[in-house]
Amino acid sequence: MKVDIITIFPELFDSPLKCGTLRIAKEKGLLEVELHDLRDYTHDRHRQVDDTPYGGGVGMVMKPEPFFEAVFDIAQGDLDGLKKEASIILLTPQGDRLDQARVKELSVKPRLVLLCGRYEGIDERVREYLITDEISIGDYVLSGGELPALVLVEAIARFIPGVLGDEDSTKVETFSQDFLEYPQYTRPAEHMGFRVPDVLLSGNHAEIERWRKYQSLERTLLKRPDLLDENKLGPEYKELYKEIKKSKGKS
Repeated sequence: MKVDIITIFPELFDSPLKCGTLRIAKEKGLLEVELHDLRDYTHDRHRQVDDTPYGGGVGMVMKPEPFFEAVFDIAQGDLDGLKKEASIILLTPQGDRLDQARVKELSVKPRLVLLCGRYEGIDERVREYLITDEISIGDYVLSGGELPALVLVEAIARFIPGVLGDEDSTKVETFSQDFLEYPQYTRPAEHMGFRVPDVLLSGNHAEIERWRKYQSLERTLLKRPDLLDENKLGPEYKELYKEIKKSKGKS
């Protein structure tokens, strides 16, 4: 996958791209990230990328010209062709909320172009004529789109075949199914008097699997009930659901 990132702070990406999953993905040749300094597409001596808003108001608005030039440069002049190949994404609090399903959908794209805004916003013509998608990583405001861009690239990289050592790990992670992930333990079996649950030491794989499903369902019910739809639960999960509600004194 090729990812182009348009930003006024390309240096912000240096360290994260050299660590962990992103480093592995790049070293394996499975992910290519190219940074484009938005100021390189300005034509004044101050390399200005923002200006005051028409109609008045607080703050500054990012100008359209540098973004248009940057995207057309990436597209080699063929914007329609780029849109057929890639998703051109504006990272913005106004965008669709990013979730695991959307991450998986974007991970099969051969190319992404990410636009990182700053200041009070970005000229609306960029939104109207350049981008194909708007994505938000949550209902809060950051100083710019750089950190959301890194979150998106990191999440997507995990779905690229060959990046993770265990290809099955994304299938059981939180949000990869309809439930939160079950609790995890490792050695030692006892630390400061706190023991690993006996079932995990039993060697009974059927009981371990049932325990994990129970824990996953219970954790989801307690922490993220909005993720649960009782009508969509399979027979085994419905039985576990009844057990959990009974144990909590709910009918």
